[in-house]
Amino acid sequence: MSTPAPSSTAAPARGMVHIPRGTFLMGSEDFYPEERPVNPVSVDGFWIDAHPVTAAEFRRFVKATGYVTVAERAPDPAGYPDADPAALVPGALVFRMTPGPVSLDDWRQWWSYAPGACWRRPSGPRSTLHGRELHPVVQVAYEDAAAYATWAGKELPTEAEWEFAARGGLQSAAFPWGNDVAPRGRRMANTWHGHFPWQYLPTRKSAPAPGTSPVRTYPPNGYGLYDMVGNVWEWTCDLFTARHQPTAPNTCCAPHPPRTQAPENAGAPTAEHHPRRVIKGGSHLCAPNYCLRYRPAARQGQSEDTATCHLGFRCVVR
Repeated sequence: MSTPAPSSTAAPARGMVHIPRGTFLMGSEDFYPEERPVNPVSVDGFWIDAHPVTAAEFRRFVKATGYVTVAERAPDPAGYPDADPAALVPGALVFRMTPGPVSLDDWRQWWSYAPGACWRRPSGPRSTLHGRELHPVVQVAYEDAAAYATWAGKELPTEAEWEFAARGGLQSAAFPWGNDVAPRGRRMANTWHGHFPWQYLPTRKSAPAPGTSPVRTYPPNGYGLYDMVGNVWEWTCDLFTARHQPTAPNTCCAPHPPRTQAPENAGAPTAEHHPRRVIKGGSHLCAPNYCLRYRPAARQGQSEDTATCHLGFRCVVR
């Protein structure tokens, strides 16, 4: 077990936590193929954001730089020669609950490409950030997360750094807080309760429907980090490779972008394959009946040009 070591230097930015250097067992043999094999991995000490970057923080970045996110840009027709020009409109993937039970083999039943969806309008053109300023920013592609990190004088974490931090000092526990998903009945992270994707059983009156929650809503891990699992998936800087099964499915909670593999009748363009980066932590859409990936060892591959309503990021300083 590793424990946090006091740092003799001040935090490089407000709201960051120091993670001491150490060695840990990365991965898991108990869940999904892409998490194998378990290997000892060493990381140097680094600083990491205590919580995912919020909508308010991202808004300050956009205001200071004029940055336009991937979801807000019209796709370049030259990159999509076979696409219907009418489909080349800015937008992003949005989750919609199904009216009843459906087969879990086809994510296109609950994901749709929403023209106009972006970080300012995370659920579609009629949504806003009002009341969501302290929620994690979503609808950010890899390029957007990297641009924010550079502006802030930070970087995106490696997969190993992220997982080491997420474990909170617990060497081989399934979750950042231990092996019990709900110790003493206490909900420890923002995840799906009920039968995904049609039945959601709220545990709080303030959350009658699935969605992100304000950062710091749930308890921190042993390093004082919030939302390391649940709430939103988080980008890392590592390219994705399947550990043992190159053809292992990776569409559980991380759908392919509409520009790579479009949901039927979604009106989204298709394009050539984009590199995939590792995302970590699971999200509010992870449910035991479908995606038990709200764990430090869990990992998915996400195309760099993808923006969704359950994908955000946090930064590090090395």
